[in-house]
Amino acid sequence: MARYSRSNPLALMVLCTLWEQPTHPYDVVATLKARHKERAAKLNYGSLYTVVASLEKAGLIEAVDVTREGNLPPRTTYRPTTAGIAEANGWLSDLVARPLDEFPAYMAALSLLPALPRDRAVALLEERLAALNAGVADMERSVAASKAAIPEIFVVEHEYLLAIIVAERDFTAQLVRRLREGSMPGVRVWDAIHASFVDGHPDPQVWGAAFTNEGFANPESASRSSDPKDE
Repeated sequence: MARYSRSNPLALMVLCTLWEQPTHPYDVVATLKARHKERAAKLNYGSLYTVVASLEKAGLIEAVDVTREGNLPPRTTYRPTTAGIAEANGWLSDLVARPLDEFPAYMAALSLLPALPRDRAVALLEERLAALNAGVADMERSVAASKAAIPEIFVVEHEYLLAIIVAERDFTAQLVRRLREGSMPGVRVWDAIHASFVDGHPDPQVWGAAFTNEGFANPESASRSSDPKDE
C-alpha cells in the first residue's frame, strides 16, 4: 500500500475522531467544532467528504453501517482500519516530534518588504499591529473560555496559538519602531531605491548596490554613495 499523503491535517483529525468511536462524517465535524478545533484545521463539510473518500480509498477507514431516515440521503458510519490506526499514530507522532518547514504568508511578505516604500510599509505594519493586538485580546478570551469548558490538555493548541500571536505582535511592534526611527541597517539603501524610481521601476544600479559585498558589510555607507540626496 502506498503511503498516505500527510498534507491535510483534517485527515488526521478525522482518523483520531473515528478512533474514539465509529461515526458519520457529519458528526465528525460537529464533534470537532464542539471541541473548538476550528483553529487547528479548516472545518467544512465539502472538504470533509473529500478527505473521507481519500481515507477510504487508501484503506485507512471502512464503512461499518449505512442508515437512512425518510427521504434523507443515506448516512454511512465509518471506523478506522488497523492500517488507519497505525497511520494516525505514526502521523501524530511525527508532527509532535519533528518541526516542519512551513511557509507563513507573513514571512513571504516580510521577505519582499523593500518592494514597498518605507513609509507605506510602516503604515501597513501598524495596521497589522492593531489587528494583532485585537487578536491577542480575542485569543486570551477564547483560551479562558475553552479552559473553563474543557480540561486544558484537550485544548492546549489554543495556548500555543496565543503564544504565536503574542510573539508576532511583539516582533511587529519592534519592527515598526526600528523602521520608523531608521535604526535598522539598510533603511537608507531602501529609501534610495524608491527615490530612484523612474516610470514605476527602480534604478537597477541603486537596487543592485544593496546586494554588493560592501552593502552587506556596511549598508549605511553603501546607501550614502547611491542616495541622490547625499550628492
